[in-house]
Amino acid sequence: MKLSSHHLAAITAFIIWGFFPLPLRMMTGYSSGQILFFRVLLSLALLLIINLTARRDTVRATGRQWQQAGTAERRRVAFSTIVGGVLLTSNWLLFIYVVNQVSVQAGSFAYLICPILTALLGFVVLGEKLRINQWVAIGLSAISCALLGAGAWQSVLMSLVVAITYASYLITQRQLQGYDRLVLLTVQLLLAALVILPAARLLGADPVAGFQDGRLLLLAGVLSVGFTVIPLFLNLFALNALPSGTVGIIMYLNPIISFVLAFLYFGEQATLKEGLAYGVILLSVVLYNTKRTFGTPTPGQA
Repeated sequence: MKLSSHHLAAITAFIIWGFFPLPLRMMTGYSSGQILFFRVLLSLALLLIINLTARRDTVRATGRQWQQAGTAERRRVAFSTIVGGVLLTSNWLLFIYVVNQVSVQAGSFAYLICPILTALLGFVVLGEKLRINQWVAIGLSAISCALLGAGAWQSVLMSLVVAITYASYLITQRQLQGYDRLVLLTVQLLLAALVILPAARLLGADPVAGFQDGRLLLLAGVLSVGFTVIPLFLNLFALNALPSGTVGIIMYLNPIISFVLAFLYFGEQATLKEGLAYGVILLSVVLYNTKRTFGTPTPGQA
């Protein structure tokens, strides 16, 4: 298969996200709430600048699109945008906590099972059909979670919560087809900021001290620009031309790179049982993405 610029954009985006634990681990001295506060704030500031300068026509068109829609569609879009903002912000906070306070392995495992959980939620919430091999893959994922949970159920539970929040976010965004994703993300982060600002203390964030901490601002800027906005642009560019299934397969670069970092860079260890569990989940990933293992899917199947 010839790699197009869209393939390269998707690959680059997920490689960048795979190295996300590196800057996060450099911020272990800060609370998860403090990191979240400045990641949201700086990402929002950058997106506002981009949308209000280079993408003003798109912003206006999206506003007109929503205003001209029927009442039911406006309510659906507003509800999905608000819920999506809550889920995305929660996912960011939980992922920061898991990587810095639990392990890089736990964070990697969350995104390894995320596509499979997304498919399961799509079946439950949206009525999307699944092939037989995808059901088998879901069962293998459950076995993998059981193997890991037998020795450290708290870690597995945290991984599952991270995966479920992001999978749920993706499901809500499927309700927003036809609307500009970057504009809606900006709205979601704006809503998140309006909640986080007054609740900063409850999250363990100290905005005053943070704005006086040059190291925190520098690292949060790296998170916001290098690991949020840039890969996001690349991913959206890829989705403009590539099927979501193709991007979904490329997405596995993210957790695989993070697993490599966990073992080779951060020196984390895995027991024989954990290694077996990771092998089972990798098998489920391969099986889930094998389209013709159990025959040709019927129309409407993912």
